[in-house]
Amino acid sequence: MRDVTLAVVTALSPSPTTLSEYGLHLLRALGRKRGLRVVALVEDRPDADYPDIPGVEIVPAWRFDSLSNPLRIARAARRVGADVVLFNAHFTSFGARKVPATLGLLTPLVVRGSGSRSITLLHNIVETVDLGAAGFGASPLMERLLRTVGSVVTWLVLRSNLVTTTMPAYVDVLRSKYRATNVALTPHGAFELPAPPRPPTHRTRVMTFGKFGTYKRVEVVIEALGLLDRPEVELVVAGTDSPNTPGYLAEVERGMADPSGVRFTGYVAEEDVEAVFRDAALTVFPYTATTGSSGVLHQAGSYGCTPVLPRIGDLEGLIREEGFDGVFFEPGDPVDLARAIASVLDDDVRRAAIAAHNHRAASGLPIDDVADWYLVHIARLAGRAPTALLQSTARDTEVDGAL
Repeated sequence: MRDVTLAVVTALSPSPTTLSEYGLHLLRALGRKRGLRVVALVEDRPDADYPDIPGVEIVPAWRFDSLSNPLRIARAARRVGADVVLFNAHFTSFGARKVPATLGLLTPLVVRGSGSRSITLLHNIVETVDLGAAGFGASPLMERLLRTVGSVVTWLVLRSNLVTTTMPAYVDVLRSKYRATNVALTPHGAFELPAPPRPPTHRTRVMTFGKFGTYKRVEVVIEALGLLDRPEVELVVAGTDSPNTPGYLAEVERGMADPSGVRFTGYVAEEDVEAVFRDAALTVFPYTATTGSSGVLHQAGSYGCTPVLPRIGDLEGLIREEGFDGVFFEPGDPVDLARAIASVLDDDVRRAAIAAHNHRAASGLPIDDVADWYLVHIARLAGRAPTALLQSTARDTEVDGAL
């Protein structure tokens, strides 16, 4: 029996586009599975130097902010003979501008209409996003309009054969508001299972990691450390601008009165991510809004770096629901953030306890196990027995072990 062909539509590191790191790790996990031909339909970027991923074919198929993405992706899925197409998606995955971003999210419906089955992993939903804080609602009227459009787009995304989210609250919203019966919870999964936490290489280093400029802003961290007035404390801003706010970090750096205690790393290559987390005493999440489960939180947990997190809506409850812990502060309040940072820097016992707790939480479900969950649904949608791909993987593993 031939392999099932799975096309995965995703941004892929080193692209700065949202979810590129998650796309990389999900593809690595899927590429290790037997009985499955995996084709990654990634951004067509002239500057892209995509990594070789064992078991995965890389096919450039779409462009950020392009209006033609639905047709381009559907054609690419047909060319590769995809039985099932898996979308790793966020509301801004396909564009910074509203129209291409919206059209991109119609692609699962277009793909399904062209003959392939579609699964959409939806990392956020419009009902739980603070659009103003995230940079999308310029006025109350615009915010109401965007929420209306977002609800329509969500309804269309739900025309996928299966929609998954990483947050239990999102499943509840999609089932209750939209009466969806094709929604399931998929855990985020830990990217790697490294060694247990150890004391940070630099006990006075504060780090923040991500794509900055919309709802992740570093000014509050810089101000908090200024209030803390500890010359020995260094801030590392690891990452790049959000695709929606090009030039943001350069502008912040130019506007600093004293840049001596702050280091901007720019893009962090995948092989350097662990060192960035392990070198720091804590990771600050300078968010003004939430847009779903945080890959950075899972990385911080994996590498034993204590998170300092904002109290936004039900974020604290959701974090604890995922099994994590941290030190919390009032969002946008540099005084309270300074207090939270000091409480970690001054208490090695508490820092180590949180780091160990989060490492256990992150290690509880590796992304390889999440990929196995997808195999069940991929097999079913491809007309195979639900456990067919799992049995194939287990059988090949036994053979490899015997050899």
